[in-house]
Amino acid sequence: MVGKLQVDLGDRSYNIYCGQGLLKKLGVLLQPLDLAKRCLIVTDEIIAPLYLSQVIQSLEAAGFLPLVKQVPPGEEAKSLSVAAELYDMALEAGWERRCPVLALGGGTIGDLAGFVAATLLRGVPLIQLPTTLLAQVDSSVGGKVAVNHPRGKNLIGAFYQPCLVVADLSTLKSLPKRELCSGLAEVIKYGMIYDALFFTYLEQHLEEALAGEEEILERIVLRSCEIKAQIVAQDERERDLRAILNFGHTVGHALEAVTKFHVYRHGEAVAIGMMVATRIALSRGLISPEIIERLEKLLRRASLPVEMPNVERYTFLEALIRDKKVREGRVRMVLPVSLGQVEIMEVDTQEIMEAAGL
Repeated sequence: MVGKLQVDLGDRSYNIYCGQGLLKKLGVLLQPLDLAKRCLIVTDEIIAPLYLSQVIQSLEAAGFLPLVKQVPPGEEAKSLSVAAELYDMALEAGWERRCPVLALGGGTIGDLAGFVAATLLRGVPLIQLPTTLLAQVDSSVGGKVAVNHPRGKNLIGAFYQPCLVVADLSTLKSLPKRELCSGLAEVIKYGMIYDALFFTYLEQHLEEALAGEEEILERIVLRSCEIKAQIVAQDERERDLRAILNFGHTVGHALEAVTKFHVYRHGEAVAIGMMVATRIALSRGLISPEIIERLEKLLRRASLPVEMPNVERYTFLEALIRDKKVREGRVRMVLPVSLGQVEIMEVDTQEIMEAAGL
């Protein structure tokens, strides 16, 4: 069974396919799109041995001529220097504006390949082929692409929508448990910000998801993508509504930065960030203690951290203030006001530090 959703953005609308074994059908899925035959696959040295051959075989069977660039795994690959290597490779191959870039991997690959697609020749087609749960439910959908800067994560980027997203659930079978849990943090986020019934569903079926049950994972991925698609369709460039997707990310991104991206997976940092934001909401009297108790319990069941580590206070504060969502020096955070509903509020840095225990 293949699930299909559409992200409705007028002439930039695109489909999301979700199901088992879709990478083997990739060439067929690309046929309806107006693409040149030459294409560039961007992947990393972990994903390539697992899935690259079946992607190449499917593309070649459909008449495509793939080039491949493997980059080192991890956030270090999301840099302007690695992007420059991809520009050079494409331009040397005589790239044209209908030659697509395919992102085969997790969120890091999607961000890097997406940034290159957005900026090469002022924009070439982008195909997202997410292979992690986090990428399938979040980063591959919605059109945020970026590379990192020494001063912070994703500070150089663009809004650039893909032509197609193909989420092959078969790839989750090779995912280490820690990566699966990291992805579940973003899934839990959707329940907190948008859908209380979905949060309850996760409470009821979390162990099945962790065990890799296909039906549960398909429902989780499809509902997460559906929620994000609805939000992005209403606010593509994060002027208001879309900012609710940043629940947990203000503290999460700062925590990733101060630990040099080597300690926490993205979802783990977001889990801690969600707890800090929810503690602020509780201290302001916005929510009942039951909500923070349910969130903490669900995160712990997903083997996700819920407490801030002992980081240097000033360094963490500096990272907070560099956040893209800061306006005129004031931090804007997403705070829950009920289960399934959040609001964006200005929060004093001292309030954040107290909630973080720093």
